[in-house]
Amino acid sequence: DGRAGQVTANAGAGQLDHIDAAAANAELLRNPHQPSVPLPEDMLGVISAYEYGVQRRLYDIVNWAVKGNLLSGERRASWVHDVSKVRTLPPIMYPSKILNAAANYYAHAGESSSPEEAKKIEADLRKNRGTPYLFLKPTVGAVIGQGDDFILPAGRDRIDWECEIGVVIGRAAKNVPAAQARDYVFGYTISLDMSDRGTRPGETGPSRFGTDWYVGKGHDTFSPMGPWIVPKEFYGDPQNVRQLLTVNGKAMQDARSTDMIHTISELIQFGSSIMTLFPGDVISAGSPAGTGMSRTVRTEQVFLKDGDKIVATIDGIGSMNHTARAEAPALEMAK
Repeated sequence: DGRAGQVTANAGAGQLDHIDAAAANAELLRNPHQPSVPLPEDMLGVISAYEYGVQRRLYDIVNWAVKGNLLSGERRASWVHDVSKVRTLPPIMYPSKILNAAANYYAHAGESSSPEEAKKIEADLRKNRGTPYLFLKPTVGAVIGQGDDFILPAGRDRIDWECEIGVVIGRAAKNVPAAQARDYVFGYTISLDMSDRGTRPGETGPSRFGTDWYVGKGHDTFSPMGPWIVPKEFYGDPQNVRQLLTVNGKAMQDARSTDMIHTISELIQFGSSIMTLFPGDVISAGSPAGTGMSRTVRTEQVFLKDGDKIVATIDGIGSMNHTARAEAPALEMAK
């Protein structure tokens, strides 16, 4: 998680175990034949040093735990814990920036329009994809982890969901060609791009500013992330995975990343052409169709209410579980 080099291992029968890597490393170093490899104190440090000894040491810890039967039974090590019994923090606390791809799935690009208009928008995009559109989201205050409550801002009643693949950058990237982009990826996580579809506060009609990304994307808790990062060497093709999001057990988004307009590599190329991407930065690769504002997946638009249960799942990564909670109204200042 975000505090240190914590890792998970599969003990079989679907059981996930949490390994306190720092404690395991300390015990491993009691063997005089083991080289001294200090583990960084947080995930940003792990990512930055991953290719400089940390990767090999984490492999050594997991292999030692598995082959030595230290994950379960009488031999279970004191530094192994059931994942279900620990609080899973956001995997990165915190990225220096999160870049989100807007309207990056063909079926999502026009889903707030009528089905006929949406088909035309998709057909036009398939003829001319244009340039990726990336926008910044806040990190501290916005990033929450697995199981944390998602807050519905007071007075806002059109709060929406978007289940996205989060691409974690592994090393500094500037002007990276798409063909080399994977070399700069550390791994993949789930990134929820929560959205406020309402009008600007104080305005009732169309704004002279057009879309307000600050209001639409910037609220606290609007960037759930996790439950962990899968390093790229353990992941398959991110361009062909299932993305599923349910609300109160009902499937809202259920699609594959094959519907992306611009690939992950193209997003990295475009993002790095504007600014340097640093280790731990995250690119959210866009949302499939099925958001709450959709008029193509379902006949009526649906937005989150207090108490709604959200579960977002991406193949090969895991699931994020959140409960929507209404924000308490602001207290009035005493006169």
